[in-house]
Amino acid sequence: MPFDGIVTRAVTAELNETILPGKISKIFQPTETELVLTVRSRGQNHSLLLSIHPVYARVHLTNDIYRNPKEPPMFCMLLRKHLSGAVLESIEQDGMERVITFTIHSRNEIGDMTTKKLIVELMGKHSNIMLVDGDKGHILDSLKHISAAQNRYRTILPGHDYKRPPSQNKLDPLQIDSDTFIRKLDFNAGKMAMQIVHTLVGFSPFIANELVHQAKLGTIDTYKEAFAAIKEHIAHHHYTPAIYRGQKEDFHVLPITYWGEKSETFAGTNEMLDKFYSGKAERDRVKQQAKDLYQFIKNEQDKNRRKLKKHEQTLAKSEDAETYQKLGELLTANMHLVKYGDSSVTVTDYYDPEQKPMSIELNSDKTPSENAQRFFKTYQKLKTSKKKVQEEITKTHNEIAYLDQLLQQIDTAREEDIEEIREELREEGYLKKQKQGKKKKTQKPAPEKYTASDGTVILVGKNNKQNEYLTMKLAHRNDIWLHTKNIPGSHVVIRSGDPSEETLFEAAQLAAYFSKSQQSSSVPVDYTRIRYVKKPNGAKPGYVTYGNQKTLFVTPDAEIPINLKDG
Repeated sequence: MPFDGIVTRAVTAELNETILPGKISKIFQPTETELVLTVRSRGQNHSLLLSIHPVYARVHLTNDIYRNPKEPPMFCMLLRKHLSGAVLESIEQDGMERVITFTIHSRNEIGDMTTKKLIVELMGKHSNIMLVDGDKGHILDSLKHISAAQNRYRTILPGHDYKRPPSQNKLDPLQIDSDTFIRKLDFNAGKMAMQIVHTLVGFSPFIANELVHQAKLGTIDTYKEAFAAIKEHIAHHHYTPAIYRGQKEDFHVLPITYWGEKSETFAGTNEMLDKFYSGKAERDRVKQQAKDLYQFIKNEQDKNRRKLKKHEQTLAKSEDAETYQKLGELLTANMHLVKYGDSSVTVTDYYDPEQKPMSIELNSDKTPSENAQRFFKTYQKLKTSKKKVQEEITKTHNEIAYLDQLLQQIDTAREEDIEEIREELREEGYLKKQKQGKKKKTQKPAPEKYTASDGTVILVGKNNKQNEYLTMKLAHRNDIWLHTKNIPGSHVVIRSGDPSEETLFEAAQLAAYFSKSQQSSSVPVDYTRIRYVKKPNGAKPGYVTYGNQKTLFVTPDAEIPINLKDG
């Protein structure tokens, strides 16, 4: 994901046009790596996201809604103290580096005008956000603290002077001509894209590969032309923000000709970045919130798989029950051949068509009758245990399937769905119930709403609470219900008794996408009317049986939920 110096330049230029001058009205810190500032400019509120996520570090305006913690973190409190109500005066990029400085003016406690700088460094796992005193140049605080022991070049702690990241001794592409660029390349060494990355500041491998691709045969002249063309785009802010799909999805603000197909173009860089990162960043936030939950369920699954293995071993032993009954009957029929103290006896096997002789091992400390009774007791014990262990195996299989369903739900959950999954695990006795505080008003589960191409409403349950509420209470008896066939997944309901083929197909794709077979190419999806869907007594939440179904085969498509999402 090339949020490189060129993208940084594009987003900085667009922010200057959109939110300057602006007043900072609200500051939130949804996670340990994200800040959201509400900036009011020209009569409109804008949400500015600053993220130092190790994979998704970025800055852009966003339309996403973020869930904020009940208690704001310390850095957020400090920013509110210094920046709430402050005026955003300028937004500047440090050359072609991935460093953006927001210069902000505000009044202190005694009414004097002060200058603060909010500096965002977008450098992968080394990304950081610092609030710096604009007059004195020292750090007031930062999102990540870096001591001298961690970094000899610079210390990032309150009270220390802010020092720019170390120079990489690269050339600024906007400050050099094509001849200077060419002199830095060694055409005999090969690996031209990596040479370009190591030569030009702000160039990611993604854009360096594009330059090499444009150079075609790789002559000095074609490299000069390709460099001059890209430099022209950057210098004059000629951007065409677009998301591209090759082997994977990626984006850039410059035209890319070597990487798959241009799947979507955008009017602005901020809009593109918000679209590209939205689902990915939310999935990561959900993953972080549900990390302990996911591990707990995995541990429960492992526990049940070990239990299942033991049950299967016991079942294998119980298959010998009939053998012990046979031994008891043969010994009873040949009691006259046995004396007390015998350790074995040879009898005719009446069950064998050839009636071959058979040796029976005996306990010499027991009488012949006691030995026979021992065989019959073992037979009864194994027979009883077989029935019980078969019940336990069925129960354990159901438990594993239930836990598998929960893991699938976490994989496709929204942030608001996770707490409902936790609550379900508390109600089912897997997790300890929380201490009773103030009684909260019970909220009805809220399945996700989609709108089919013809305007029909489609509802999707994202966890068992939502699935059960949707199927057993919310849906009408003639609505169409869908679920992946024998695959963990969401309950999907079409709010119509007679949907079009297109709507049925779109709903089936939603069912396939929100299932364990999300990455498969052909997924079977059953559909029937709600009146044929039943919940067995005592079944786990979300578990149902159904009949009168038909089956569709569809290929999950990540674009379908995006295109059909309501609102």
